[in-house]
Amino acid sequence: MNICVVGTGYVGLVTGACLAESGNNVICVDIDEGKIRSLSQGIVPFFEPGLDDLVQKNLKEGRLHFTTNLSEAVQRSFIIFIAVGTPPDGDGSADVSAVLDVARSIGKSMNDYKIVVTKSTVPVGTTEKVREVIRSVTDIEFDVASNPEFLKEGAAVEDFMKPDRVVIGADKPSVAGILKELYSPFMRSGDRAIIASIRSAELAKYAANAMLATRISFMNEMANLCELVGADVSEIRLIIGADSRIGRSFLFPGIGYGGSCFPKDIKALIKTAERMGYELKICKATDEVNTNQREIFWNKIKTFFRGNLSGKRIGVWGLSFKPKTDDLREAPSLFIVNRLISHGAEVVVHDPVAMGRAREYFGDKVRYAESNYDACVDAHALVIHTEWNEYRQPDFDTLKKIMRIPVIFDGRNLYDPKKLERLGFKYFGVGVSNSIPVD
Repeated sequence: MNICVVGTGYVGLVTGACLAESGNNVICVDIDEGKIRSLSQGIVPFFEPGLDDLVQKNLKEGRLHFTTNLSEAVQRSFIIFIAVGTPPDGDGSADVSAVLDVARSIGKSMNDYKIVVTKSTVPVGTTEKVREVIRSVTDIEFDVASNPEFLKEGAAVEDFMKPDRVVIGADKPSVAGILKELYSPFMRSGDRAIIASIRSAELAKYAANAMLATRISFMNEMANLCELVGADVSEIRLIIGADSRIGRSFLFPGIGYGGSCFPKDIKALIKTAERMGYELKICKATDEVNTNQREIFWNKIKTFFRGNLSGKRIGVWGLSFKPKTDDLREAPSLFIVNRLISHGAEVVVHDPVAMGRAREYFGDKVRYAESNYDACVDAHALVIHTEWNEYRQPDFDTLKKIMRIPVIFDGRNLYDPKKLERLGFKYFGVGVSNSIPVD
């Protein structure tokens, strides 16, 4: 099929490259001329495992194209995916202005029948607004559909190629059938397409993210309680995860969730309910707990140093909100590092892939280490934000020798507290009985 994908961020670029890989002719559109030039040379502007190879391969084989010319791309395509950003508005609502602007441009460009699909995460009713906007500028026949993405950053290509479900929101069986056919190469081992109404498809994405975010916040609440009563959250996690009704996924406590989805989607869902006169109490609590978790972790650091971090050198391992991505959006690390800076600490950071993004964000406010060990030379403490594999089994003897004070604040519970204690470290994790420093 001839496909157009508008927007070349995580969702748009992964969608375009994967659909090209299954044999479709795909045109990806973006208004950023510099990004399009880079993509046309096979240069992906962000880190996502496997995506570089996929883009370069399909460029070379002539199935993947990049352009700033939306009109031409629309006219050459049968299915058009809208995959532009829906950032939070001032009150937390999703800003869908870019989606509707693209819809208007699509309508003005259409030359024959098209299927226009919202791939972006959008509030309930947005796809119908897309229909209205297009209909206001053209008499040409078209249909709309919702096809929310469920891609995890760091595993987006694999998630697209081997989906656990493909959600298709359509009001016509014929449209649902065409989209199901488009995704059929990715479901050869079994039909995992779920056909729903457009509004159900739109809401399902928010509901899924809200459920996952709630699990994370719940475990952070349990971790905080464990610290107070002398229990170990790692043991709690194993016990409740063995219950088949609960399962083991998303039960790891930490310093809160981040990224481009959970924080903004929770807030957008809350605002959608408020507009209908309903209060989502659990979602509000989930958001509140997530915000508070960063404060709790920061207070451990501040308490240990008795509120005086001026001149203290702090090594930082991990900046991205999760491993296998360079995404810093809403990353808990930004909150902690900014607090360290504001209290006069000298911060030395390391991340396997996010250093470029970090330089864009922090500038000269922090120092940038060549290796994770370099970040710890003469450090008064090590703070861990991201559970990169590279950090899981360090040489603790080396760490102890190069650090000025052997103390670790571990926001991801990478290490065994008892082992670290035996090695002579002061260790503060999340949800274990010795995790609260005594002032």
